[in-house]
Amino acid sequence: MAMLQVKDFGKRFTIHHLGKTRQAVEHIHFSLEQGEFLGIVGKSGSGKSTILKSIYRTYRPDEGSIIYNSARYGFIDLTNATEREILYLRKHEIGYVSQFLNVMPRTTSRELVEKALLEMGATEQAAKIEAEKALTHFELDPKLWDHYPNTFSGGEKLRLNIAMATVKKPRLLLLDEPTASLDQQSKIKVREIIEKLKASGTTLVGIFHDIEFMDGLCDHVFDMQFSQDKSVKEGVIHES
Repeated sequence: MAMLQVKDFGKRFTIHHLGKTRQAVEHIHFSLEQGEFLGIVGKSGSGKSTILKSIYRTYRPDEGSIIYNSARYGFIDLTNATEREILYLRKHEIGYVSQFLNVMPRTTSRELVEKALLEMGATEQAAKIEAEKALTHFELDPKLWDHYPNTFSGGEKLRLNIAMATVKKPRLLLLDEPTASLDQQSKIKVREIIEKLKASGTTLVGIFHDIEFMDGLCDHVFDMQFSQDKSVKEGVIHES
């Protein structure tokens, strides 16, 4: 069975002060086996991030189902999972990398990565060692390891965000423009980690505007242009 199945998914947003409702996405279908990587492409405003945030349950979908094969719960529909179940999955199984860093204040970058590892059951010593490896891999200056990330540049925050998510080796990893503000060398580091995660069995769904970055990395490409055409409901996934 698939690791992730999205069936006839749709999401609407209500603009309360105008009393209007807008359909963001509809008729979204795709399925991924363990270890596969789906890249989502499309113009700005086409609903790419809405799909990722609905899988992560930042948004609650309005139509369809999102079936995830959980190590703890078995096949679970994320659209109607309880808050307790969602919190567990975010902590232990599903990772999310966005362009923005949202972390607890007065927590250093080193402590943030260590905390991610401790949540997965690592010992304090192992968490310390693996956190330093991750921070080194993503070339975060050691001088910043014991500083608060609210003072970091956009690229530094993004590299820390990626380190926090990938160090946990999640079963499912969602990537929302993870290379948006990175230089070429940092993009290569991200690609190396993605390749290692895929090889270890992590299933990935990612949004990229950098088509060259996706080349040879994604197993399938989901084109939002086709998904939003009401005459096309099937066959929107293309082999990469």
